Amino acid sequence: MSDLDLNDLDAEDAKLLTLARGAAGRVSQTTGAAVRDGIGRTYASAAVDLPSLRLTALQAAVAQAFAAGAEVLEAAVVFGAESDDEGLRAARDISSDVAAYSVIRKEVNRLA
Repeated sequence: MSDLDLNDLDAEDAKLLTLARGAAGRVSQTTGAAVRDGIGRTYASAAVDLPSLRLTALQAAVAQAFAAGAEVLEAAVVFGAESDDEGLRAARDISSDVAAYSVIRKEVNRLA
């Protein structure tokens, strides 16, 4: 059971959901993620599942943000997965207080 629904996301976090869903859809993956940095830039990715490289969707989005010079992450949304512990740890390496959510169908959960 979720603690939130889609209507509880503010407009900026709903945008992250759209980006995460789109990233997953572009490469026919079931999960996607998006993050927003401290100046409003967004980064989105699907999970990477190659023979020589495996990243969760959130790990990949955080890596993009870090590579672009993000010093703060304000929010993260994971689409299609109940959690992403590895990705959340990576996001918290940049910002310990990043607001993070997972979304499956219309159910939204805060990630611990």
